[in-house]
Amino acid sequence: MRSDRAPLGLKIAAGAGLAFLHLPILLIFVYAFTTEDTSYQWPPPGLTLEWFAVTWNRPDVWEALGLSLKVACFSTAIALVLGTLCAAAVARSRFFGREAISLLVILPIALPGIITGISLRSAFHLMDIPFSTLTIVLGHATFCIVVVYNNAVARFRRTSASLIEASMDLGATSFQTFRLVILPNIATALLAGGMLAFALSFDEVIVTTFTAGRQQTLPIWMLEELVRPRQRPVTNVVAMVVVLVTFLPILGAYYLTRGTETVAGHGK
Repeated sequence: MRSDRAPLGLKIAAGAGLAFLHLPILLIFVYAFTTEDTSYQWPPPGLTLEWFAVTWNRPDVWEALGLSLKVACFSTAIALVLGTLCAAAVARSRFFGREAISLLVILPIALPGIITGISLRSAFHLMDIPFSTLTIVLGHATFCIVVVYNNAVARFRRTSASLIEASMDLGATSFQTFRLVILPNIATALLAGGMLAFALSFDEVIVTTFTAGRQQTLPIWMLEELVRPRQRPVTNVVAMVVVLVTFLPILGAYYLTRGTETVAGHGK
């Protein structure tokens, strides 16, 4: 009789892989509580909550956090609009060059971040656009659109065209069809794509380095603190916040997109 249980060797290999990926993250959490403020020791000489109070009272941390949240929100909003429209055009229309356009939409996330950053910096310089929150948002939107597009186009392809045709045949307007038929079927995909886009924007470093100018998002602030450390545990406390802020949207996106393999309206 064939067993569905995985071999012991496979379980050990999977466990070792997960440990390799996640133990360094757990170390960040431990060092956020250490009493030592100049170097990393193992085991930590002691544990304290002091650094959470220190971090709370650092205005530079709040400024960087506020900028990261603002950029992530605006980038996600742009990505939701443009990514959804592009997905609708590619999934529901037949035209010459459709696959080429789909490739061009996905290309920014496939390119190395440094290439995207350099190209955006050059474009902003040629157009005489000063570095600001706007330039960071535009830089982040280039790859956030891809995340929303991938989720939306997959859901559009799983939604039967007969649902839309039936709605139109019954006298619904285009807006009513979108609001009552299309949107309910793609809502979870858009929400998941938006969550992933927010998480990617919130912790992005490379593109931000080339488009931020003198501004500091939270990841850029962390990078500067690692280069010229003042209070190392503060950096670890901030890293904990980044992990939690990015983990929760990704977890939510995972649960929202589970069980969406079937085609909505298929056979109706």
